[in-house]
Amino acid sequence: MTTCREKRLKLGMHTYTLHLSGLGESWGFNSEHAYEKTIDLLELMELAAEWGLDGLHVTNVDLESRDPKRLAEVKAAAKGHDLYLEYNVSFNAPCDPRVNSSVRQAFCTAHAIGADLVKYSLDIERPRPLYGTCMHPDVIRQLSNRCNEFKANIALMEKLGVRLAIENHCDTYADEIIWIIEQLNHPMIGACLDTINPLVVLEGPEQAVNKLAPYAFCCHLCDNKLVVDANGTHSIGVAIGTGDIDCNKVLQTLRDNAPLDRITFEVEWEMGEDSMEVARKKELQACLDSIDYLRNVLGIGARNR
Repeated sequence: MTTCREKRLKLGMHTYTLHLSGLGESWGFNSEHAYEKTIDLLELMELAAEWGLDGLHVTNVDLESRDPKRLAEVKAAAKGHDLYLEYNVSFNAPCDPRVNSSVRQAFCTAHAIGADLVKYSLDIERPRPLYGTCMHPDVIRQLSNRCNEFKANIALMEKLGVRLAIENHCDTYADEIIWIIEQLNHPMIGACLDTINPLVVLEGPEQAVNKLAPYAFCCHLCDNKLVVDANGTHSIGVAIGTGDIDCNKVLQTLRDNAPLDRITFEVEWEMGEDSMEVARKKELQACLDSIDYLRNVLGIGARNR
């Protein structure tokens, strides 16, 4: 397996980093929710190039429409700004159905915008309590169904030349992602490794990173801070490099073991008690601080080097 030890890793941004500005998707609500959009994808592409990014990890929310003319416009804009694109979709997102897509439609959309990778969340319904449910029979049945949906579209995936990365979203353990990848057993199918999501299923982030790195085509490098107060224990989104994930150690693990050639950062900024106007300003600053840390401290990013 080729690793990224000797490569200059490209730097991309998950558009969820600016979710308060209406990009990416809405997440964590008990019902459907959509933030007002204050910036569109084409404007973001201009900023991404200015900020020194190499690519963007985009969703249907960012695309706004899957009309062929719109998809061609997005592809042309990305090419014009020399940005790679990755396409992020779900089967059944809990509070933002805009990001849902069938497997066939996902591959076709990715190809139409010039993306070389589809990232899928599996949206597994886990039994409770969570403790000890890794590879639970109810989970395996759902994973098997997802596996069959992917298998039915392998020929299309090969024809279009679009790889598949399956994410340890907030509903799966690393071992479950590895299980479905090994069931599919295809060189164009791997993992999307998220560094914070393991916490949601009571899994250790370091354990998940070590397990998934050899399979990782894609990485959501996310850095939250654990805060304990009178109201409990909270995982709070912060700028990359200021939280409780050792990003340098994660990066070294990926360099030593992963077949990826790019890092996608993701900031989970929260509105908290701030007004939306103030929260959006803080979210943007966290984005810029993350880029500065990733480029100038960790040395990730190929643009303007």
